[in-house]
Amino acid sequence: MMMRRIPQLGCLLVVALSCVTNTDAFAGGAAPLLQLRRSGAMQGRMASVRPAKQQVKMVASWMPNFNFGSNTKPSKLEGDASDQNIGILLLNLGGPEKLSEVEDFLFNLFNDEDIIRLPGPVKPLQGFIARYIASGRAPQSREAYASIGGGSPLTKLTTEQGDKLAEELGRRGVEAKSYVGMRYWYPFTEEAVDQILADGINRLVILPMYPQYSISTTGSSMRLLDQMIKKDSKQWDPRVFDHTVVPDWFDHPGFVKAQAKFINRELAEFKNIPDEVKVLFSAHGVPESYIKAGDPYKDQIEKCVE
Repeated sequence: MMMRRIPQLGCLLVVALSCVTNTDAFAGGAAPLLQLRRSGAMQGRMASVRPAKQQVKMVASWMPNFNFGSNTKPSKLEGDASDQNIGILLLNLGGPEKLSEVEDFLFNLFNDEDIIRLPGPVKPLQGFIARYIASGRAPQSREAYASIGGGSPLTKLTTEQGDKLAEELGRRGVEAKSYVGMRYWYPFTEEAVDQILADGINRLVILPMYPQYSISTTGSSMRLLDQMIKKDSKQWDPRVFDHTVVPDWFDHPGFVKAQAKFINRELAEFKNIPDEVKVLFSAHGVPESYIKAGDPYKDQIEKCVE
């Protein structure tokens, strides 16, 4: 979330809606704003957005709906309830923590077939094309990451959210352990799943940190998990391992309330000049082909804003 003063527009409050921890959303689209800042057209300060307590409590409130607590549905698991070890897997994009990691992170991003979809005959060139794009984009992206401290805080923030979520669940009588799985950088989703299985977790809530569902975000992580399940169906046998997914939560009252709180907090600083303030809701775009294929992201973004 950023507040900027632009002479032609007055004060502009930019609200990023694409993920719960929006620092990488800013870094990914920072170049136009950096150009405005350098030209002098944009002045003011940037407001950092931290995970809100409402978001943690909101997610914790879902747990009874996933067969936890006193409102449980019949479990598929065999054995006594005391043998059930609960885990929460937080899925996120990931991001380079150092500027030297930016190009390799971008390569992983563009090497994903849900990000760049190539026709069949040229699919073998995905890696080559991904490296070419990554090397070209790296300088601009390094500048963007430098503007937010020299790297992505996404892993740190997501880990903090998971820890706070586990604490909140503990206060509600549900003992659970949180795990973080990033799609394009460390700790990778594969590492998180290996740890989940090693820890003997047998009830898992998979929670993408993207409020809105898209093929290119939640869908990509789900595709990866599906591949892992198919490779090791014995470990994921529903009789011994029960899991569920939260596909989207853009319209959950707790999330909407948290966003409104952030916006009102920033607007309060300009209460004497309310007519000069404009609010711009910003989000990552998706190709039109995704929308035509049924990707709900655009509609969910619009509903979230409403």
